[in-house]
Amino acid sequence: MTTEQSPARTPERQAFYDHIAPANLAPLWERLHSLVTAEPHPAALPAIWHYREVRPHLIEAGGLITAEEATRRVLMLMNPGLGGEASITGSLFAGLQLILPGEIAPAHRHTQSALRFIIEGHGAYTAVDGERTLMEPGDFVITPSWTWHDHGNDTSEPMVWLDGLDVQLVNLLNASFAEGYPESTQPVSRPEGDSLARFGHNLLPVDWHPAVKTSPVFNYPYARSREALAILAKNGAPDPYHGHKLRYVNPATGESAMPTIGTFLQLLPAGFNTQPYRSTDGTVYVAIEGEGETRVGDTVLRWEPRDIFVVPSWLPHAHHAAREAVLFSFSDRPVQEKLGLWREARGNA
Repeated sequence: MTTEQSPARTPERQAFYDHIAPANLAPLWERLHSLVTAEPHPAALPAIWHYREVRPHLIEAGGLITAEEATRRVLMLMNPGLGGEASITGSLFAGLQLILPGEIAPAHRHTQSALRFIIEGHGAYTAVDGERTLMEPGDFVITPSWTWHDHGNDTSEPMVWLDGLDVQLVNLLNASFAEGYPESTQPVSRPEGDSLARFGHNLLPVDWHPAVKTSPVFNYPYARSREALAILAKNGAPDPYHGHKLRYVNPATGESAMPTIGTFLQLLPAGFNTQPYRSTDGTVYVAIEGEGETRVGDTVLRWEPRDIFVVPSWLPHAHHAAREAVLFSFSDRPVQEKLGLWREARGNA
């Protein structure tokens, strides 16, 4: 059924289609082959953003508009195959945010969930529902849905991070709400590190029950995650398709740290080549350490630290690490898994 072409259009059929159109009706058999496809056909394309090329544009934006005036000074990463849509994979948004010394990105909240992956700078903060956390390169920070959050930079250097949000998913469901906080910053009601102490050591407060689906830990420090990868690499051989790969989890449930966005960290040994792999979740990668290349179909994306690249849904890809490399990635895999849609193929199958 899914590979059949549309039936031939006869004059009588065309007249019928024209006749029913004013009643807001249309024949499914004219579109069935394009609506129910034999396999995914993503419009998104493989693409890469080299940080050394993007950074000057970020700094230029910093001289044109303040963080307060912009609300969020972000340069969106626009997938070249999506015709100007504010999306990097078709379902997820990505952009690079700049906070200059002394600036505050004012507090607000929205139903979209967000992640921050820190690219450059040391010691700026984000605050989520009354708790601040200082951010370092490689940290994975969560802003859960409908939580007050603001950002500030009390250091002497610019701070840059990658924003990843489920904007397209929320908008598809017409579930977008947002509002601003009365002040630029929210009151601090818990000391820094409180969430990590309560929930980040394989312990949970007695009689605590999660009220939301997002992890109660909102900063996963890179130093701890990198140490786990190093031990994993020391204790066993790499997976032929992923290298040494871990997923960030919600310690209360063991599920994804975010309900709509899956996040991952993987180590590729020096000289390692992964075998061809594809899955239905289009994935955004950030190179943290090392250098190498990723072949996506016939496209070769060469990356180094701080570069960002995207592998669209169901396109076969393989990574090569010229020297030991670490990649962070995120995708909509949790949503697909909940709906029973996620699929993978290993090798050339």
